Amino acid sequence: MTADITFRNARIIDGSGGPSFMGDVSVEGGRVTRVGEGAGAKCEVDARGMALSPGFVDTHSHDDGAFIRYPGMGFKLAQGVTTEISGNCGFSAAPFDPAGEQMPGDIAGGGATWTDMAGYFAACMERKPAINNAMLVGHNRIRFLVMGSENRRATAAELATMRAHVALAMEQGAVGFSTGLIYQPGRYSDTAEVAALASECRPYGGLYATHMRNEGDGLLGAVQESIDIAREAGVGLHISHHKSAGKRNWGRVKASLALVDSANAAGADITLDVYPYTAGSGPMWQYVNLDHIDAEWAAIVMIASCPDFREFEGRMVPAIAEERGWTLEEAVRQIVTSPRGKEVVCSHFIIDEADIETNLRHPLMMIGSDGIPDLRGSPHPRLFGTFPRVLGEYVRKRGVLSLEEAVRRMTSLSCERFGLAGRGYIREGQWADLVLFDPETVIDRATYEEPKQEPEGIRMVVVNGEVAYEDGRHTDAGSGRMLRLER
Repeated sequence: MTADITFRNARIIDGSGGPSFMGDVSVEGGRVTRVGEGAGAKCEVDARGMALSPGFVDTHSHDDGAFIRYPGMGFKLAQGVTTEISGNCGFSAAPFDPAGEQMPGDIAGGGATWTDMAGYFAACMERKPAINNAMLVGHNRIRFLVMGSENRRATAAELATMRAHVALAMEQGAVGFSTGLIYQPGRYSDTAEVAALASECRPYGGLYATHMRNEGDGLLGAVQESIDIAREAGVGLHISHHKSAGKRNWGRVKASLALVDSANAAGADITLDVYPYTAGSGPMWQYVNLDHIDAEWAAIVMIASCPDFREFEGRMVPAIAEERGWTLEEAVRQIVTSPRGKEVVCSHFIIDEADIETNLRHPLMMIGSDGIPDLRGSPHPRLFGTFPRVLGEYVRKRGVLSLEEAVRRMTSLSCERFGLAGRGYIREGQWADLVLFDPETVIDRATYEEPKQEPEGIRMVVVNGEVAYEDGRHTDAGSGRMLRLER
């Protein structure tokens, strides 16, 4: 047999979390065909000094629209990411009404012609995406489609319509249901509504993934609400970008994780993800109460994307305010009330570095970038650097977790959790999503000041058996797929 690709003399980190070992890996027809002693191949790769692992899985992405606008997905491919979970925080690209009102500040990307998840998947595949995408169906999207931005409880008929949207998305392959209960219009829902919608995932084995109602002062109450929702719905729970936001809350992730561990010990099924940065990011207008602008918060905010004031991008609000002769409150007001103010994305430095390390040590903690792919502005560096940052900063430099364990969290744990069968391991018969990297040099280069820099140390990325990235070059193979839930 002649393989398509054989990696020779690699340090194989197979995704299981077990010790790495030396050997060859052969790929034929999109799948791994040999592990240990490789076959002769059309493409022979000398992998000496390199680690070969399964492709990384970004469990928390907002790239729904990016698969349409930027199908080459270079900012993720160069990190070794071969699969993403999109549709997070309640903002999914489907369902959608092309003729209806557009959601304010829609970070999932407007201009769609599809109406459901199947249509979105088809539109993505027409563009030959570079990497794989699995989708959550979003609460904010569904609630806006059915109820607009109204701040009230759903009627029985509205709830039934929303449930039907979730059920259809699950039938068409969604991996679960997501909420962003800090955002409009999801914040207007009660616990019972969310539990009813999440229960539509149960027949399919889908998850409830949540940006909880509070990640600051009310963190523990929000964790408990999430646990209650999942229990009522009869589904697994995945807590997105786990953190304790705001300096006065730093350290409380320990109590939050203890609550998760206690619930799991009592029979719950809870996992989490984290991004390795001290700043969060999102649509600025969603964080601002114009009747009472929080100056303390404004002092730690950087503008990432600002269509009406491009000169503000990449700058802190205090510097902008000083230059314009504004107070912090006036600066925030000017930015979010500008004509395109609901398109402004900000980064806010709300997270403690020690809490990141605490999160990364937890065995059920996966990695999600949470990047917002507005490449016209100055995006959060996590869009370009998340996975190499974990490997370089937290594995090699700090020793927070071992290389094998970090790879497990980025690969098999994520695939198993989100129902991506046949992926996440280097084993015979598995889909050949692979990343070849130098564990001694891999590191992120993206910074808050210069965020659009690709990382170092990623030598080759293979997606479904085809080389998608090699030595800094994107091959335009277009071998990515839309992945459906399959346990």
